[in-house]
Amino acid sequence: MRNNVFIHPQALCESPCIGSNTRVWAFAHILPSARIGADCNICDHVFIENQVVVGDRVTVKCGVQLWDGVSIEDDVFIGPNATFSNDIFPRSKQHPAQYARTVVQKGASIGANATILPGIVIGAKAMVGAGAVVVRDVPARAIVVGNPARIVGYAEASFQVGAAGGNTAQAASPPDQRVSATGVRGVTLHSLKNVADMRGSLTVMEMEDSVPFAVRRSFLVYDVPSEEIRGEHAHRRCAQFLVVVKGRVHAVADDGSRREEFILDRPTLGLYLPPMTWGVQYKYSPDAVLLVLASEHYDAEDYIRDYEEFLQASAVLSGAR
Repeated sequence: MRNNVFIHPQALCESPCIGSNTRVWAFAHILPSARIGADCNICDHVFIENQVVVGDRVTVKCGVQLWDGVSIEDDVFIGPNATFSNDIFPRSKQHPAQYARTVVQKGASIGANATILPGIVIGAKAMVGAGAVVVRDVPARAIVVGNPARIVGYAEASFQVGAAGGNTAQAASPPDQRVSATGVRGVTLHSLKNVADMRGSLTVMEMEDSVPFAVRRSFLVYDVPSEEIRGEHAHRRCAQFLVVVKGRVHAVADDGSRREEFILDRPTLGLYLPPMTWGVQYKYSPDAVLLVLASEHYDAEDYIRDYEEFLQASAVLSGAR
Protein backbone atom coordinates (compact mmCIF):
# COMPACT_ATOMS: atom_id res chain seq x y z
CA MET A 1 0.00 0.00 0.00
CA ARG A 2 1.38 3.42 -0.97
CA ASN A 3 -0.46 6.74 -1.07
CA ASN A 4 -3.79 4.87 -0.72
CA VAL A 5 -2.90 2.82 -3.82
CA PHE A 6 -3.16 -0.96 -3.60
CA ILE A 7 -0.65 -2.90 -5.72
CA HIS A 8 -1.01 -6.68 -5.49
CA PRO A 9 2.28 -8.39 -4.64
CA GLN A 10 2.08 -10.33 -7.92
CA ALA A 11 1.52 -7.20 -10.03
CA LEU A 12 4.31 -5.29 -11.78
CA CYS A 13 3.58 -1.56 -11.60
CA GLU A 14 6.50 0.45 -12.99
CA SER A 15 4.64 3.76 -13.28
CA PRO A 16 4.75 6.32 -10.46
CA CYS A 17 1.62 8.03 -11.89
CA ILE A 18 -1.11 6.03 -10.17
CA GLY A 19 -4.03 7.99 -8.67
CA SER A 20 -5.25 7.65 -5.11
CA ASN A 21 -7.49 4.72 -4.17
CA THR A 22 -6.66 2.86 -7.36
CA ARG A 23 -6.29 -0.93 -7.12
CA VAL A 24 -3.94 -2.96 -9.31
CA TRP A 25 -4.48 -6.71 -9.09
CA ALA A 26 -2.38 -9.82 -9.66
CA PHE A 27 -0.31 -10.26 -12.82
CA ALA A 28 -1.17 -6.79 -14.14
CA HIS A 29 1.76 -4.99 -15.77
CA ILE A 30 1.85 -1.18 -16.06
CA LEU A 31 4.82 0.34 -17.93
CA PRO A 32 6.75 3.35 -16.55
CA SER A 33 5.21 6.21 -18.56
CA ALA A 34 1.57 5.13 -18.30
CA ARG A 35 -0.73 7.41 -16.33
CA ILE A 36 -3.60 5.96 -14.30
CA GLY A 37 -6.20 8.13 -12.56
CA ALA A 38 -7.83 7.89 -9.15
CA ASP A 39 -10.22 5.23 -7.88
CA CYS A 40 -9.56 2.87 -10.79
CA ASN A 41 -9.78 -0.92 -10.74
CA ILE A 42 -7.10 -2.62 -12.87
CA CYS A 43 -7.88 -6.33 -12.79
CA ASP A 44 -5.77 -9.47 -13.25
CA HIS A 45 -3.64 -9.94 -16.39
CA VAL A 46 -4.09 -6.36 -17.65
CA PHE A 47 -1.19 -4.89 -19.65
CA ILE A 48 -0.86 -1.09 -20.02
CA GLU A 49 1.81 0.36 -22.32
CA ASN A 50 3.72 3.63 -21.95
CA GLN A 51 1.71 6.03 -24.12
CA VAL A 52 -1.58 5.32 -22.37
CA VAL A 53 -3.68 7.67 -20.26
CA VAL A 54 -6.46 6.29 -18.06
CA GLY A 55 -8.86 8.70 -16.32
CA ASP A 56 -10.57 8.46 -12.93
CA ARG A 57 -12.99 5.74 -11.78
CA VAL A 58 -12.15 3.46 -14.71
CA THR A 59 -12.66 -0.30 -14.49
CA VAL A 60 -10.43 -2.48 -16.69
CA LYS A 61 -11.43 -6.13 -16.36
CA CYS A 62 -9.20 -9.16 -16.74
CA GLY A 63 -7.23 -9.88 -19.90
CA VAL A 64 -7.29 -6.39 -21.44
CA GLN A 65 -4.28 -4.79 -23.13
CA LEU A 66 -4.09 -1.02 -23.56
CA TRP A 67 -1.48 -0.24 -26.20
CA ASP A 68 0.40 2.97 -26.98
CA GLY A 69 -1.99 5.65 -28.27
CA VAL A 70 -5.05 4.54 -26.29
CA SER A 71 -6.73 7.15 -24.06
CA ILE A 72 -9.46 6.19 -21.62
CA GLU A 73 -11.49 9.03 -20.10
CA ASP A 74 -13.26 9.08 -16.72
CA ASP A 75 -15.92 6.55 -15.65
CA VAL A 76 -15.25 4.07 -18.47
CA PHE A 77 -15.92 0.32 -18.11
CA ILE A 78 -13.83 -2.10 -20.21
CA GLY A 79 -15.05 -5.70 -20.09
CA PRO A 80 -12.96 -8.88 -19.93
CA ASN A 81 -10.67 -9.61 -22.88
CA ALA A 82 -11.69 -6.52 -24.84
CA THR A 83 -9.03 -6.00 -27.51
CA PHE A 84 -7.54 -2.69 -28.62
CA SER A 85 -5.16 -2.22 -31.55
CA ASN A 86 -3.01 0.74 -32.59
CA ASP A 87 -1.59 -0.12 -36.01
CA ILE A 88 -3.92 -0.87 -38.91
CA PHE A 89 -1.09 -2.50 -40.97
CA PRO A 90 1.17 -4.16 -38.38
CA ARG A 91 4.45 -5.80 -39.37
CA SER A 92 6.88 -7.64 -37.13
CA LYS A 93 9.79 -5.44 -36.01
CA GLN A 94 8.36 -2.45 -37.89
CA HIS A 95 6.85 0.43 -35.95
CA PRO A 96 4.93 3.48 -37.26
CA ALA A 97 6.30 6.95 -36.60
CA GLN A 98 3.17 7.59 -34.55
CA TYR A 99 0.55 5.16 -33.32
CA ALA A 100 -3.09 5.73 -34.15
CA ARG A 101 -4.94 7.48 -31.32
CA THR A 102 -7.95 5.64 -29.94
CA VAL A 103 -10.17 7.48 -27.45
CA VAL A 104 -12.89 6.05 -25.22
CA GLN A 105 -14.82 9.04 -23.96
CA LYS A 106 -16.33 9.65 -20.56
CA GLY A 107 -18.81 7.12 -19.23
CA ALA A 108 -18.61 4.68 -22.17
CA SER A 109 -18.80 0.91 -21.68
CA ILE A 110 -17.11 -1.79 -23.75
CA GLY A 111 -18.39 -5.36 -23.51
CA ALA A 112 -16.40 -8.55 -23.10
CA ASN A 113 -14.34 -9.70 -26.11
CA ALA A 114 -15.10 -6.57 -28.16
CA THR A 115 -12.44 -5.53 -30.68
CA ILE A 116 -11.65 -1.86 -31.24
CA LEU A 117 -9.74 -0.99 -34.43
CA PRO A 118 -7.05 1.73 -34.43
CA GLY A 119 -7.95 5.41 -34.47
CA ILE A 120 -11.52 4.94 -33.24
CA VAL A 121 -13.40 7.40 -31.02
CA ILE A 122 -16.05 5.83 -28.82
CA GLY A 123 -18.37 8.61 -27.74
CA ALA A 124 -19.44 9.60 -24.25
CA LYS A 125 -21.74 7.05 -22.56
CA ALA A 126 -21.78 4.85 -25.66
CA MET A 127 -22.14 1.10 -25.17
CA VAL A 128 -20.24 -1.49 -27.23
CA GLY A 129 -21.80 -4.94 -27.07
CA ALA A 130 -19.94 -8.11 -26.17
CA GLY A 131 -17.97 -9.48 -29.12
CA ALA A 132 -18.59 -6.42 -31.31
CA VAL A 133 -15.95 -5.45 -33.85
CA VAL A 134 -15.79 -1.65 -33.97
CA VAL A 135 -14.47 -0.41 -37.31
CA ARG A 136 -15.65 3.21 -37.17
CA ASP A 137 -16.36 5.96 -34.63
CA VAL A 138 -19.27 5.35 -32.26
CA PRO A 139 -21.46 8.41 -31.54
CA ALA A 140 -22.18 9.55 -28.00
CA ARG A 141 -24.71 7.30 -26.20
CA ALA A 142 -25.03 4.96 -29.19
CA ILE A 143 -25.40 1.22 -28.57
CA VAL A 144 -23.48 -0.88 -31.12
CA VAL A 145 -23.35 -4.64 -31.63
CA GLY A 146 -22.16 -7.14 -34.23
CA ASN A 147 -19.36 -7.52 -36.76
CA PRO A 148 -18.93 -4.93 -38.07
CA ALA A 149 -20.57 -3.08 -35.22
CA ARG A 150 -23.73 -1.17 -36.08
CA ILE A 151 -26.04 1.06 -34.08
CA VAL A 152 -29.10 -0.68 -32.67
CA GLY A 153 -30.23 1.96 -30.19
CA TYR A 154 -29.28 4.85 -27.94
CA ALA A 155 -28.61 4.59 -24.21
CA GLU A 156 -31.08 6.35 -21.91
CA ALA A 157 -33.43 7.16 -24.79
CA SER A 158 -36.96 6.05 -23.95
CA PHE A 159 -39.43 5.22 -26.71
CA GLN A 160 -42.16 7.83 -27.03
CA VAL A 161 -43.66 6.60 -30.25
CA GLY A 162 -44.17 3.14 -31.68
CA ALA A 163 -44.77 1.87 -35.17
CA ALA A 164 -48.16 0.48 -36.06
CA GLY A 165 -48.62 -2.95 -34.59
CA GLY A 166 -45.72 -2.53 -32.16
CA ASN A 167 -45.73 -2.79 -28.39
CA THR A 168 -45.05 0.89 -27.75
CA ALA A 169 -47.39 3.86 -27.66
CA GLN A 170 -49.43 4.78 -30.71
CA ALA A 171 -47.81 7.36 -32.96
CA ALA A 172 -50.68 9.68 -33.80
CA SER A 173 -52.22 12.18 -31.41
CA PRO A 174 -55.90 11.78 -30.53
CA PRO A 175 -58.23 13.18 -33.21
CA ASP A 176 -59.07 16.20 -31.06
CA GLN A 177 -55.44 16.93 -30.19
CA ARG A 178 -53.22 17.70 -33.19
CA VAL A 179 -50.08 18.49 -31.18
CA SER A 180 -48.60 16.34 -28.39
CA ALA A 181 -45.83 17.35 -26.02
CA THR A 182 -42.87 15.05 -25.40
CA GLY A 183 -40.40 14.74 -22.55
CA VAL A 184 -37.72 16.61 -24.52
CA ARG A 185 -37.66 20.39 -24.18
CA GLY A 186 -39.68 22.03 -26.96
CA VAL A 187 -40.02 18.87 -29.07
CA THR A 188 -43.59 18.11 -30.19
CA LEU A 189 -45.40 15.48 -32.24
CA HIS A 190 -47.92 16.66 -34.80
CA SER A 191 -50.82 14.67 -36.17
CA LEU A 192 -51.24 15.97 -39.70
CA LYS A 193 -54.58 16.29 -41.43
CA ASN A 194 -55.37 13.26 -43.56
CA VAL A 195 -58.03 13.09 -46.26
CA ALA A 196 -58.76 9.59 -47.54
CA ASP A 197 -61.37 8.32 -49.97
CA MET A 198 -61.68 5.72 -52.70
CA ARG A 199 -59.18 7.65 -54.84
CA GLY A 200 -56.43 7.39 -52.23
CA SER A 201 -55.06 9.47 -49.36
CA LEU A 202 -53.87 13.07 -49.04
CA THR A 203 -51.87 14.53 -46.15
CA VAL A 204 -51.98 18.30 -45.63
CA MET A 205 -49.30 20.56 -44.12
CA GLU A 206 -50.22 24.22 -43.81
CA MET A 207 -47.22 26.39 -42.96
CA GLU A 208 -47.26 28.04 -39.53
CA ASP A 209 -50.33 25.95 -38.69
CA SER A 210 -49.44 22.31 -39.16
CA VAL A 211 -45.76 23.34 -39.32
CA PRO A 212 -44.95 25.81 -36.49
CA PHE A 213 -42.70 28.13 -38.50
CA ALA A 214 -42.29 29.72 -41.91
CA VAL A 215 -40.43 27.25 -44.11
CA ARG A 216 -37.35 28.62 -45.88
CA ARG A 217 -35.75 25.36 -46.96
CA SER A 218 -36.71 21.74 -47.54
CA PHE A 219 -34.82 18.61 -48.50
CA LEU A 220 -35.37 14.89 -48.89
CA VAL A 221 -33.21 12.13 -47.41
CA TYR A 222 -33.46 8.72 -49.08
CA ASP A 223 -31.46 5.69 -50.26
CA VAL A 224 -29.79 5.57 -46.83
CA PRO A 225 -28.18 2.18 -46.05
CA SER A 226 -29.81 0.73 -42.95
CA GLU A 227 -26.55 0.75 -40.96
CA GLU A 228 -25.91 4.46 -41.58
CA ILE A 229 -26.99 7.34 -39.37
CA ARG A 230 -27.90 10.89 -40.27
CA GLY A 231 -28.11 14.08 -38.26
CA GLU A 232 -25.78 13.90 -35.26
CA HIS A 233 -25.90 17.66 -34.80
CA ALA A 234 -27.89 20.51 -33.32
CA HIS A 235 -28.77 23.93 -34.74
CA ARG A 236 -28.30 27.21 -32.89
CA ARG A 237 -31.14 29.04 -34.68
CA CYS A 238 -32.76 26.68 -37.19
CA ALA A 239 -35.90 24.70 -36.33
CA GLN A 240 -36.79 21.56 -38.25
CA PHE A 241 -39.93 19.53 -38.96
CA LEU A 242 -39.51 15.87 -39.92
CA VAL A 243 -42.03 13.79 -41.86
CA VAL A 244 -41.42 10.33 -43.28
CA VAL A 245 -43.14 10.37 -46.65
CA LYS A 246 -42.51 6.68 -47.17
CA GLY A 247 -41.07 3.83 -45.12
CA ARG A 248 -39.79 4.08 -41.56
CA VAL A 249 -37.09 6.05 -39.72
CA HIS A 250 -36.08 6.16 -36.04
CA ALA A 251 -35.39 9.67 -34.75
CA VAL A 252 -33.69 10.58 -31.47
CA ALA A 253 -34.20 14.03 -29.92
CA ASP A 254 -31.96 15.19 -27.08
CA ASP A 255 -32.10 18.47 -25.14
CA GLY A 256 -28.92 17.83 -23.16
CA SER A 257 -30.59 16.24 -20.17
CA ARG A 258 -33.46 14.19 -21.61
CA ARG A 259 -33.66 12.15 -24.80
CA GLU A 260 -36.43 10.20 -26.46
CA GLU A 261 -36.61 8.00 -29.54
CA PHE A 262 -39.48 8.23 -32.01
CA ILE A 263 -40.51 5.87 -34.78
CA LEU A 264 -41.69 7.89 -37.75
CA ASP A 265 -43.54 5.48 -40.00
CA ARG A 266 -46.40 7.38 -41.66
CA PRO A 267 -46.84 10.65 -43.57
CA THR A 268 -49.50 11.82 -41.09
CA LEU A 269 -46.95 12.16 -38.27
CA GLY A 270 -44.58 15.13 -37.95
CA LEU A 271 -41.80 15.67 -35.43
CA TYR A 272 -40.88 19.26 -34.53
CA LEU A 273 -37.29 19.88 -33.41
CA PRO A 274 -36.72 23.40 -32.06
CA PRO A 275 -33.29 25.06 -32.11
CA MET A 276 -30.74 23.61 -29.68
CA THR A 277 -32.03 20.06 -30.02
CA TRP A 278 -29.52 17.32 -30.78
CA GLY A 279 -31.05 15.17 -33.50
CA VAL A 280 -30.14 11.75 -34.85
CA GLN A 281 -31.95 9.69 -37.49
CA TYR A 282 -31.13 6.03 -38.05
CA LYS A 283 -32.62 2.59 -38.79
CA TYR A 284 -33.85 3.73 -42.19
CA SER A 285 -36.01 1.14 -43.91
CA PRO A 286 -34.82 0.39 -47.48
CA ASP A 287 -37.69 2.42 -48.96
CA ALA A 288 -37.55 5.32 -46.48
CA VAL A 289 -37.95 8.88 -47.72
CA LEU A 290 -37.57 11.57 -45.04
CA LEU A 291 -38.82 15.10 -45.73
CA VAL A 292 -37.14 17.82 -43.66
CA LEU A 293 -38.58 21.34 -43.49
CA ALA A 294 -36.28 24.02 -42.07
CA SER A 295 -36.91 27.51 -40.73
CA GLU A 296 -33.59 28.91 -42.05
CA HIS A 297 -31.44 28.72 -45.13
CA TYR A 298 -28.33 26.58 -44.91
CA ASP A 299 -25.63 28.13 -42.74
CA ALA A 300 -22.60 26.06 -41.75
CA GLU A 301 -22.04 28.30 -38.71
CA ASP A 302 -25.47 27.34 -37.36
CA TYR A 303 -24.45 23.71 -36.81
CA ILE A 304 -23.11 22.22 -33.58
CA ARG A 305 -21.52 18.90 -34.56
CA ASP A 306 -19.64 18.07 -31.36
CA TYR A 307 -21.85 16.56 -28.66
CA GLU A 308 -19.75 17.88 -25.76
CA GLU A 309 -19.95 21.39 -27.23
CA PHE A 310 -23.72 20.94 -27.50
CA LEU A 311 -23.98 19.88 -23.84
CA GLN A 312 -22.06 22.98 -22.75
CA ALA A 313 -24.22 25.28 -24.89
CA SER A 314 -27.37 23.55 -23.67
CA ALA A 315 -26.34 24.01 -20.03
CA VAL A 316 -25.80 27.72 -20.64
CA LEU A 317 -29.22 27.95 -22.31
CA SER A 318 -30.90 26.12 -19.41
CA GLY A 319 -29.24 28.42 -16.90
CA ALA A 320 -30.53 31.47 -18.78
CA ARG A 321 -34.11 30.28 -18.63
